[in-house]
Order: sequence, then C-alpha cells, then structure tokens
Amino acid sequence: QLQLVESGGGLVQPGGSLRLSCAASGSISSYWMGWYRQAPGKQRELFASITTAGITNYKDAMKGRFTVSRVNAKNTVYLQMNTLKPEDTAAYYCNAFSMIRSMNVWGQGTMVTVSL
Repeated sequence: QLQLVESGGGLVQPGGSLRLSCAASGSISSYWMGWYRQAPGKQRELFASITTAGITNYKDAMKGRFTVSRVNAKNTVYLQMNTLKPEDTAAYYCNAFSMIRSMNVWGQGTMVTVSL
C-alpha cells in the first residue's frame, strides 16, 4: 500500500514562500498527483495537479504563484508556493491516484498558516 507524507508547512508572513514536499513510500511514476487544501469551515479543494507525463494544471487563483513538480526517482512531489496570502491558510494534502491500479491515496496533511 502506497503511503504519502507531506512536510514543509508552517507559519509564514504574507508575501512569503514555502515549499511543501510529498514523499511516497513507493514508486509514484504511474500516479496522477494532486495537491488539495482545506481551509477551516470549508470543503477540501483541488488546486494543483501533475500528470504522469509532467503536465501541470492549476486553479486560477494559484496560477503564477504556485508550482507543482515531481521527481519520480525520489518518489516525491513538490509544491512551491510564492506570494502567499492570508487566504492561503489551510491544511494541505497530497493525493496519488491511479485508475489502472484502482488506487486513491491521501497523505495526512500539513498545515500552512499565512499571518503577520
């Protein structure tokens, strides 16, 4: 069973940057990888993803600020977040999905707080 562990969250001031990592216990080369976040009192939302071919997709509010990447050799997906805003405060989750393998795996999440 694939396991995911997110890291890199924390407290950052508005305008600052953070890089989140999602480390997998096994190969992720055949998985679509997504980043979700859940703000207090709100539903979890998908905001960035990267396909097995490295094609990325972002929610409009994140375009130009967030960058998702993957290093399959390290079984790791990254999320570079720049120009952070208070509204980016949320728990951030990594997801691995493979239709062929019938697998949908979640990490435990990492908290990001953007505040003075």
